[in-house]
Formats: sequence, C-alpha cells, structure tokens
Amino acid sequence: MIGVVVPAHDEEDGLADCLRSLLAAARHPALAGEAVCIVVALDACRDASESIAKGLGAHTLRLQARNVGAARAAGARHALQAGARWLGFTDADSTVAPDWLAQHLWLASDAVCGTVEVRDWGGYGSAVQGIYHAGYSDRPGHRHIHGANLGVSAAAYERAGGFAALRTGEDVALVRALEASGARIAWTNLPRVATSARTRFRAPAGFGAHLAGLAGLAPLAALLAAEALA
Repeated sequence: MIGVVVPAHDEEDGLADCLRSLLAAARHPALAGEAVCIVVALDACRDASESIAKGLGAHTLRLQARNVGAARAAGARHALQAGARWLGFTDADSTVAPDWLAQHLWLASDAVCGTVEVRDWGGYGSAVQGIYHAGYSDRPGHRHIHGANLGVSAAAYERAGGFAALRTGEDVALVRALEASGARIAWTNLPRVATSARTRFRAPAGFGAHLAGLAGLAPLAALLAAEALA
C-alpha cells in the first residue's frame, strides 16, 4: 500500500483540486491497482477543509499543533500503521501529475526530491518571475527540497527518524536526516507538481516566503538592469 500525506491549515480554497489530482494519480495503470491511502492532517482548521477531505474519500486526522512538521508526521504515522510501504507528501495548494506516484516508484530510490512549477503567479509580476527562474533548476540533479513534491520509502523514513515538529523547514530537516542515514535520494524533475504563488503563505520560511523575499529584490534587480543598459 502507498500512503500520501497532505497537511492542511484552513485550505478549503485549494484542497479539492489537490485531492482530485491525487485520486487520479492513485488510479495510474503503472500502480497495477495497488491501494493508495490519502491522509489529510487537519491542523487547527476552522474552515470547510475537513468536509472537503471526507467528501472526496480521504482519511482525516485532527490536531491543534499549528505546526506543519507535526502535521506531516501525524499523517505519516497513520499511513505507516495502515501498512504503507511508500510515503508521498504534497501540499494542499498544489496539484500532482497523473503519473506522480508512478514516477516516484519507478525511480527505485529510498527517497525522491522533486521540483515544483508555479501554475499561477497571481500578484507577482514579470520581474519576480525572472528572478525566480534565474535561480531555479528544474532539471535532473537539482538540489531543491519541497514538501510539495517529496517521497520516501517507509523503511528509509523510519531510519531517518521521520519529520521533526518544526513550523518551517521540516522537509529540509528530513532530507538532511535521510542523507545522514545513507539513503539513496533521486534528485529529479520527473514527478511533476504545480503549486501556488499565494501571498498568504503558511510556513514562515517556506516556498511562499521565498517568493515574497524575491519580490523585495525585484526593484533592485530592475535598477541594476537599467544601469547595465545605460
């Protein structure tokens, strides 16, 4: 059985699209009918996230940690107790490709670190997009770590000690622990995930915060470009 964990803190706006994409990935022919358990870890949710998750057949857990590391860890425990041999992790504001899980397993590694693409830049202009793409490597051998596109075998996850209860950077901490344990990690862009560029992000130093930081650099980048052309 395969487990997929989605942490959620008031994610009613994007959760349905996320779960529908996971349901499609769970039906991929390459999985040969293997069961997929989708777990939504509802962390201090006050909106309709729980009813959306249950309506789409996901397993749900409630906690009041306000901590994404604790939420991912709780979801992983649930999936492992149900017998999962592989754990996939994504975010509620993200959607996965139909072959996402199939690609994770095809790579035959202890863990998979995938890339993400931004599906809607929202209020971010072309300057921010340019800075982002200049510094991002969407190719094999990258060294990006995203909780929205992460996979790990049950055995490797347990050897590494699982997710720490961190409000941010829990994905990086897990990957570092996997590296220290000798896990074979595929740094790949094959399993595709699209994520949002929302400005009301959840993790204090996560992907959304990174984009907000780039927005702060945009005026300086524009000034330097103008000077270079002068």
